[in-house]
Amino acid sequence: MNWDLLKPLHYYQEPVEHIYARNIFDEKLYDILYENQNNMQHQVWMDFDKQYKKGFELKENFTELDINKEVICLWFFKERSDRTLVHVEVGGKKIEYYPNTFLITKNKKIKLIETKRKFIRNPFLQIDLSNDDYQEIIKRFQK
Repeated sequence: MNWDLLKPLHYYQEPVEHIYARNIFDEKLYDILYENQNNMQHQVWMDFDKQYKKGFELKENFTELDINKEVICLWFFKERSDRTLVHVEVGGKKIEYYPNTFLITKNKKIKLIETKRKFIRNPFLQIDLSNDDYQEIIKRFQK
């Protein structure tokens, strides 16, 4: 993945350790993946899979979040027509659910907080990230 683009300002220790970063993937790549999210067999998704060699699943809504993963790694694919202000809460902290945004944490207390006006779906990619990969990422920020 593009973890080298993560900076210390993306790393948080409070209230729980997590990484929250916007636009670490090129907007053009994100857009073409977004446009083909209903066809995971599209060449662009197969190329993505081949290049990054990480398992992943596109989820339609937060009710599908697999908290049994060792590390929770989410890439938000917010609908372009969704103008609602939605937050994801991790360890009691609200963070904004924006398109092309990553959230990485080992904390299992994670949920979606919607406004009164709900949107049809809140898609995201859940990426398989091992604990070793996670430790390699955060090691750069711990001093």
